[in-house]
Amino acid sequence: MSDLSHHNGIVVGVESSPGSKLAVEWAAREAAMRNVPLRIVHAAYPTVGAWAGWGMPAPPPEGFAHMQEALEDQARKVIDEATGIVDAAIEGNDRLEVSSEIVWLSPAAALVDRSEKAQMIVVGYCGQGALERGLPGSVSTALIYYAHCPVAVIHDDAPQPFGPTGPPVLVGIDGSPASELATAIAFDEASWRGVDLVALHACSDAQWPDLPELEWSAIQATAEETLGERLAGWGERYPNVTVRKVVVSDHPAHHLLEASISAQLVVVGSHGRGGFAGMLLGSVSSTIAHAAPVPVIVARGR
Repeated sequence: MSDLSHHNGIVVGVESSPGSKLAVEWAAREAAMRNVPLRIVHAAYPTVGAWAGWGMPAPPPEGFAHMQEALEDQARKVIDEATGIVDAAIEGNDRLEVSSEIVWLSPAAALVDRSEKAQMIVVGYCGQGALERGLPGSVSTALIYYAHCPVAVIHDDAPQPFGPTGPPVLVGIDGSPASELATAIAFDEASWRGVDLVALHACSDAQWPDLPELEWSAIQATAEETLGERLAGWGERYPNVTVRKVVVSDHPAHHLLEASISAQLVVVGSHGRGGFAGMLLGSVSSTIAHAAPVPVIVARGR
């Protein structure tokens, strides 16, 4: 297996929302599957509307103690509820080490900070399930751009398939460093879950500007050969994973979203350069993370 573990294991950010509850359940299963610790983190941070200026160097407003007490009470309820969800998700598994933490930071800042020593950060997303409505959430978007480890975004508007009886893992590949990390994570996930891996590569005749009349069949053949080369070593490291190679033309985000309907997990890179038609650029990976109907792991790395 690839070395993706760190001493804090998996960290899940929690709040009072349906997406957050599903994120806790998914994170608990992921941690139990990998036999790594799970840490539940809640940021007890008032909204700007509730307390403009909180966290600024100015003196706290009147009523600080009362608001802090109320936030702490609410935070404990959120943590207790999350702990109950974990217990239900891993019922019968007494090996999982679970801890919790309440922090006085913004959720994004708290989770980015904890990503320094985490194997993975997991957050919920209250999405609409459609590309045109897939507006980025502030916390998940911040993590996609600034986390120091892979980020899993879990949606509340679709079933969350998980495990060997479910569909395959889907990964987008272009050969860049970010794509290599995404490939490592995808093989790891497929191996742990006991499912197939679908490796999708998008290419375009724009990659061959000097050959404007090049036929798609020739482009496809070259792309398939390239994809095979990029996957060769991984197949030897993960002999239990059956890989299905898919080459498509242009519009990687569209093809990934379409293919995600038949997957239980999508893995994409976060930044990078390459021929995947911008697939690994932040804007496209963010689109996939917020619009795909299944959990998405964005391959952030150190």
